[in-house]
Amino acid sequence: MPSSGHRLRDVEHHPLLTENDGYASASPSAEADAADRVWFIRDGCGMVCAVLTWLLVVYADFVVTFVMLLPSEDLWFSVPNGAAFNCLAVLALASHLRTMLTDPGAVPKGNATKEHMESLQLKPGEVVYKCPKCCCIKPERAHHCSICKRCIRKMDHHCPWVNNCVGEKNQRFFVLFTMYIALASVHALVLCALQFVSCVRGQWTECSGFSPPVTVTLLIFLCLEGLLFFTFTAVMFGTQIHSICNDETEIERLKSEKPTWERRLRWEGMQSVFGGPPSLLWMNPFVGFRLRRLQTRPRKGGPEFSV
Repeated sequence: MPSSGHRLRDVEHHPLLTENDGYASASPSAEADAADRVWFIRDGCGMVCAVLTWLLVVYADFVVTFVMLLPSEDLWFSVPNGAAFNCLAVLALASHLRTMLTDPGAVPKGNATKEHMESLQLKPGEVVYKCPKCCCIKPERAHHCSICKRCIRKMDHHCPWVNNCVGEKNQRFFVLFTMYIALASVHALVLCALQFVSCVRGQWTECSGFSPPVTVTLLIFLCLEGLLFFTFTAVMFGTQIHSICNDETEIERLKSEKPTWERRLRWEGMQSVFGGPPSLLWMNPFVGFRLRRLQTRPRKGGPEFSV
């Protein structure tokens, strides 16, 4: 804009939008209103993967509870292990929900209007980047997600298993999800090993309420699930912690982008993602949870809706 002296840089050289282009500039009241809604991506593959994740966790809980622990006559073994495994399962599913239903840091669509540009009070000669796909002013370290159809602040990657992007606002819950799934997988594998030893030493008909073939089949599937889940989530957990400590997203690492920002120290990065100084609240996926109000999205089009 010649009047303000700054430049709008756009890969496809789209002009600035006007009020009649079908997008409204995002006002502060609109952004505050959007913060009160639940974020959800309407992606078929993501929804199938998210449901499958829940089914696999429920299956593991069923096998642990009804095949291994309830038939046991040792209450000092079954009660603590049952409580521990179910706590891990609940925390993992709660973290999964928070990751899936939390806005990862989406930039408002269509805010690259002349009016909005003027309100930014940019310095003369300052370059502003606009995303030609969602027609928004692209902040530093933001990347466009082809599935969410939005630019996401500090986007790390899009994970179909949580049906959402992992970005600035929900990375904490994704880290907790991978951690609790990894711990639950290790716990299930240990219980499976103990169950096999118990059944081999004793009578197969007495170590479980199910028939021996059914018991063996359920335990083998649980072992395979535990190994796969542990391998995947442990690697993802380590990758996420490494990215947080280095203040670098996975996309930035893969693109070998030269940092134009001042990187935080390791503990500063951890505190920025998890909030506040180190405490047990870092492990709580329910922190900040509040009931959202139901609201229909006024404009159709796009893969996400808010309730």
